Parts: sequence; C-alpha cells; structure tokens
Amino acid sequence: MNELIQRVADNVGIDPATAEKAIGMMLGFLQREAADGPVARMIEAIPGASELVAQYNGEGTGGGGLLGGLLSAVGAGGGVMALGQQLMSQGLGMGEITSLARETIGYAKEHAGEEVVDEVVNSVPGLSQFV
Repeated sequence: MNELIQRVADNVGIDPATAEKAIGMMLGFLQREAADGPVARMIEAIPGASELVAQYNGEGTGGGGLLGGLLSAVGAGGGVMALGQQLMSQGLGMGEITSLARETIGYAKEHAGEEVVDEVVNSVPGLSQFV
C-alpha cells in the first residue's frame, strides 16, 4: 500500500497522509457501491487495501453540511458526487480527485487485472467519467 500512497502523493501533488486517507475513502466507497464480487477480488488483490478500507471506510460520510443535506433530500446524496464531496472536504480539488481516481484504478489494474477492475468501475454509475 505504501507504493500506491507514494505514487498518488507524487503524481497528484498531495502529501502522503492526505493520499492515504483519500485512497482509503475511495476504496471504501467502491466497497460500498460497486458490484460485490469484483470489488472484493480487487481489494483482496491490492496489498494493504483491506486494512486501509477498514481504517477509512465511512470517513467523511454523513452530514455534508447544508449542501449534503439538500442533496440527500432530493435523492442525490450518494454515489460518485458524495465521494467527490468527501474528498473535497479533505482539501482536494476536482483535478486532484480525477488524478487520484486514475492512479488508484491504474494501480488496481496492475494487481487485480484489467477485467476485474473494469467490472468494478462499470458497476458504479458515473465513475467511468473520472477514470
């Protein structure tokens, strides 16, 4: 996992602690939102991913301030937009979030295989536009 954290920190331009938390939040999101079988295989294939998900799964969820409350009220509180809002609350901009997603998905493909990761990405509405 340290390899992925350093890769994201270097290529996205964020500090390693923020990279670790953001990766954990993203993997936790995928575990909650993606098709169960493929996402389980993907997380198992990435060294240290299960521990990172356990540490950060649900981090930053709920609440979301006034905007989060309004989005939830109109049925738009989940999915990719909610993840984006959580990552923005960690100080990441849209460009950084897109780079984070690309780096994380690329790394996942190296470990779990392209077919498995494509199944994960395709099972989450709207995710493919970021990777």
